[in-house]
Amino acid sequence: MRPSDTPIDTFTALEGAVAFRLFADKTDPTLTVPEQIAARIGERILDDRMPSGSRIGEQELADEFSVSRGPIREALRILEREGLVTILARRGAIVSELSAAELRELQEIRAGLFEIVVRKLVARSHPDLMGLLRAGTRRLMEQAGMPNGGDAYAETTYRLLILCAGLTGNQRLQRMLTALSLQTLRYSKLGLASAERRQRSAQLWVQATEALEQGDVERMVSLTRQRIEESGEEAIRQLQPRTPGTAA
Repeated sequence: MRPSDTPIDTFTALEGAVAFRLFADKTDPTLTVPEQIAARIGERILDDRMPSGSRIGEQELADEFSVSRGPIREALRILEREGLVTILARRGAIVSELSAAELRELQEIRAGLFEIVVRKLVARSHPDLMGLLRAGTRRLMEQAGMPNGGDAYAETTYRLLILCAGLTGNQRLQRMLTALSLQTLRYSKLGLASAERRQRSAQLWVQATEALEQGDVERMVSLTRQRIEESGEEAIRQLQPRTPGTAA
C-alpha cells in the first residue's frame, strides 16, 4: 500500500475544508473584517479561553483589533446568531451560558439531521464515504486514549460530521448541521473529557462504520443516536452543581 493510499490520508486531505470552525460552511474563503474578528473571538470561546458567562468588553476588543466599535458589534451579532454569545439589553454581551435544557434540544435536532445525512449518503453512494469514515474513526481511536485528548477528539468528531454532511451534496443540510455542531462543540468537550468516555465513543463510531459497510443503515442510525445521547448525558452530569465533598 502506498502512503497516499493509507486511510488517514483521506480524512487529512478533506479536513482542510473546515479550517475556520465558525465559517466551515462558507463557500467564499474571503472573510469580512467583522467575520475575521468573530472567528478570532469564537476560537477563544470554543477553546474556553473565554468561559461561559464571562463579560465581553466591546472597547477592549476594539482596542485589541484596532477597529471602531462598529465591527466589534457586528462580530458579536454573528456570534450571537451562532449561539456562542448572548447580547443583553443595556448590559452588553456575555459568553453564552451552557445549560442542560439547551443541550437536550440541540441533541434532538442534531441526531435527526445526522440521520438524514446517513440516509442521503447511502442513497447517493459517494465514493469517498467509506474512506472518510475509516480514516476518521482511525483518528478517533488514536485520540481516544490520549491523557489530555478530549478537546482534540471533540474537534475531530466535529470535522467528521461536517465532512460527511458535505458528501450529501445538500448545502443547506450541511449549513444546518455545521451550525448545530458548532453550538454543541463546547458541550461535546465536557462529555468527552475522560479517556473512558472517548474510548466508548470511538467504539460506537467504529461499530456504526462497520454497520454501514454491511448495508445496515438502521443499525448505524441507532448507534449514532446512542453515541450522541451518551456523550450528552455525560455533559449534563458535568453541568450539574455538585454537593461539597462529592466526587467529580
